[in-house]
Amino acid sequence: MEVLWMPLLLLIIPLLVWSSSTFVFYFKKCFYVAWMMVLALVAIPLCILKSGGRDVENMRVIRFLVRHVKYFLGLRFEVSGWEHLQTNGPYVMISNHQSSLDVLGLMEILPDRCTMIAKKELIYAGTVGIVCWLGGIVFINRKKTSDAKSVMTDAAETMVEDQIRLWVFPEGTRNQRGGLLPFKKGAFHLAVQAQVPIIPVVFSSYSSFYRRKEKQFNSGTIRVKVLPKIDTKGMTSDDVASLSDKSFSVMSSAFQDVTQSNGPIRH
Repeated sequence: MEVLWMPLLLLIIPLLVWSSSTFVFYFKKCFYVAWMMVLALVAIPLCILKSGGRDVENMRVIRFLVRHVKYFLGLRFEVSGWEHLQTNGPYVMISNHQSSLDVLGLMEILPDRCTMIAKKELIYAGTVGIVCWLGGIVFINRKKTSDAKSVMTDAAETMVEDQIRLWVFPEGTRNQRGGLLPFKKGAFHLAVQAQVPIIPVVFSSYSSFYRRKEKQFNSGTIRVKVLPKIDTKGMTSDDVASLSDKSFSVMSSAFQDVTQSNGPIRH
C-alpha cells in the first residue's frame, strides 16, 4: 500500500502545478529557501578551503554556486550598463529592494571583492547565515542607530584599506508597492566617509510575475540597469542629504524606464 503513494504523489504534484497558482507560489518559495540552504551547506567547506575563514574573496564561490538558481524558478535577467562596473578601486553599490529574489539579481552582476551590508538577523539563518559571515557580509543592528553608525564607520575604513566594494539597499526594507521608498542615509554617509563613488543599480518591478499578496509566482524577466557612478570626492556630511536625493531621483526615473519596458506595473 505504501508503494502506491509515490506514483500517486508524482501525479498530484504536476496537477497542482498546472491548476493552482497558490500551490506554485508556495512550492517555488519553499524550494528557493531550501535550495539556498543546501547551496550554503556546499559553500561552507569550499569557502574555508579557499580562504581559511571569513574573507570577501569567498563571494566568488557564493556567486558561482547561486547563479543557476534563476533557471529553476523560471527567471531571466537582462542587464544593461555593464560598462559602469568597470570602475577601479572601492565603491558603494546601491539598489532597490523588493524581495529575497534580489539576491539572484545581485549575484548576476556582483563585481569581484564586493560584499553586502545586511540586517543582523540574517546571521541566524542556519547555513545561509554561516556562509554570509564567511563571505564577509557586514551585519548591522537596524534597531540601534548608534551601533549601525559605528559599523558604517568601521566599514568605510575597511573599504579603503582592503579595497572592498559594498552593496547596500538604501530603502532599508523590502518594497513591492511600486516605486522606491525614501532612502535611509547610511549608504551615503558610508560613501562620503570613504570618499568613494556610488554606483546605483535598479531592478525592474517584479509585479508582472511575482505578487506576494495574490500568491502568484510565475516565470518572468527582470531587467537590471547599472547607472553611471556618482562621485563623492570632496563631499562632507553636509552633502549627504543632497547626495541621497540625487541618487533617489536617478534611480526612480530608471525604475520607471526598466519597468515600463518590462510591461505594466500591477498593484
